[in-house]
Amino acid sequence: MFWTVRDALVHDTWRAIPMTLAAVCLTSLFQIVQNTSWGFQPVQDLGSVKAADPFWLALLRTPLSLFVPALDLPVWGALAQILLVFGIAEICLGWWRTLVIGYVATLAGTTYARIGLALGPEHPFGLPVSDRIVNDTGPSAAVVGLAIYLCWRYRAYLTGALVILAMIGEVLVKNNLAGKEHLAAIAVVMAACVVRAQWGPVRSRVPLGQGPPP
Repeated sequence: MFWTVRDALVHDTWRAIPMTLAAVCLTSLFQIVQNTSWGFQPVQDLGSVKAADPFWLALLRTPLSLFVPALDLPVWGALAQILLVFGIAEICLGWWRTLVIGYVATLAGTTYARIGLALGPEHPFGLPVSDRIVNDTGPSAAVVGLAIYLCWRYRAYLTGALVILAMIGEVLVKNNLAGKEHLAAIAVVMAACVVRAQWGPVRSRVPLGQGPPP
């Protein structure tokens, strides 16, 4: 993975990650606009997702929700995540695969929020009623999902295991909606990796030791 990213950046510099740079700019724009007196509500209408919203509305807002920074977190964290993880993924997977995997992971978290609320706070995988109105935006679920997929694609199993352990630790330390959504994103992306390994193209099932697929 390192050499793939290095060669692309040396040869094409920033032209290797146009989608990532566009995502960074869009996230920055949303951050600026939502902190103005006139822009907060329009940004919420375009990209704010809550479990209390109808699912069809959440689906419509999901494409932009990924680029709306969370209100309770510093924006530089979201920008760094996008630049690093999206950038690596765009070089290694291509821009459209990066977006597809990112959106699948984000939708996994959005769907889990509704399932967790239905299970209730007494269930180990349930959520309290108060999470219905939590503003569920930002790239973190997509970033986690992309990290897991990249680790599987490039056989970086130790790194993938560390990412999973870190997300489990996050839930144990701070048992909130975001942490559990990260675990849901990991579960769905791992399931996609298993399906692709078993029934995907032959190049996706290269035996261990023969290097990553192209």
